[in-house]
Amino acid sequence: MAEAMMELDAEAQPNAPQWIFDGSIPQAERARLMDDTVAAFKTIFDPEIPCDIYELGLIYKVEATAEKFFKVEMTLTAPGCPVAGELARQVETAVSSVGGTLGVMVNIVFEPPWDQSRMSDEARVALDMF
Repeated sequence: MAEAMMELDAEAQPNAPQWIFDGSIPQAERARLMDDTVAAFKTIFDPEIPCDIYELGLIYKVEATAEKFFKVEMTLTAPGCPVAGELARQVETAVSSVGGTLGVMVNIVFEPPWDQSRMSDEARVALDMF
């Protein structure tokens, strides 16, 4: 039987998602998975905003099971985004490339609604918002 899921408070940045790992995944492996998954997210750019989806704060939650099946909850900058399905597929493909990943399921959510307060300082600098 798998151990309980453990929640990690990653970095205290507005764009940092909630990370939840199965308790059986060792701490070193969690750190590697987080680093590699963030790197994967950072390869995907919002088509209307010249910034990656991680720095924009579009990733709300990442959950990894004992088998390293990932469940990703993300949002969009606008509910009517015409590339919603394409972004979800890009996230699925990128996270699937992380070593040891069994599979990925992406769920697009709109609660809480995205706003600019979720953006990192890096995104604000890139968008000249300071």
